[in-house]
Amino acid sequence: MPSPSIRTVLAAATLATAALLSPAVSSAATVDTTLQAAVPGLPGATEVRTGYDRTLFRHWVDADGDGCNARNEVLIAEATTRPSIGASCALTGGRWSSYYDGATWTDPQDLDIDHLVPLAEAWDSGARTWTASERQSFANDLGDPRSLVAVTDNVNQAKGDQDPATWEPPIAGVRCRYAAEWVAVKLRWRLTVDAAERSALSSRASGCASTRIVVQTAR
Repeated sequence: MPSPSIRTVLAAATLATAALLSPAVSSAATVDTTLQAAVPGLPGATEVRTGYDRTLFRHWVDADGDGCNARNEVLIAEATTRPSIGASCALTGGRWSSYYDGATWTDPQDLDIDHLVPLAEAWDSGARTWTASERQSFANDLGDPRSLVAVTDNVNQAKGDQDPATWEPPIAGVRCRYAAEWVAVKLRWRLTVDAAERSALSSRASGCASTRIVVQTAR
């Protein structure tokens, strides 16, 4: 997340957010708004799954060439107890907390790295028109900690490619966070929402009045 010193405060949050989301806008921008204001400004469109294949989103890559791929980079960043990093980026001695369900793990194999907005959902919401490079960037996005999150593997598998219309974290206390992070990723990558998704997000946002979103767009 950008530091407060580089945040752009938008005077008219709802109108500015809608403008930033226009498909005609391609330059990076910083959005600072509330969850309630952001949801109405998200561009709407019917989802299109035609042509989707998970292999169209290449992951996990080692973009900086340090020997640790994006999966391990997330595990290192999110560890509550930092792991030792061995040969081929083998991680040992770490500890992780899965915010979706509150579980704690010491074996990284018990965790999946969840694309908070699933790859299939991204495809449905606009990524089908992206270049292969843009899809790879989305699938390995370390530029915003909300894009990729380490969570209990079977919880992630239960989530699958569902959006907030049909899935929320099992812990009620983190659902405002989840909705805000979902919207932040959609804002970051200029992805659309469908009617059911917007309705679910609006309903959730109504109970999350103090939840703010600050995000830098990636495209």
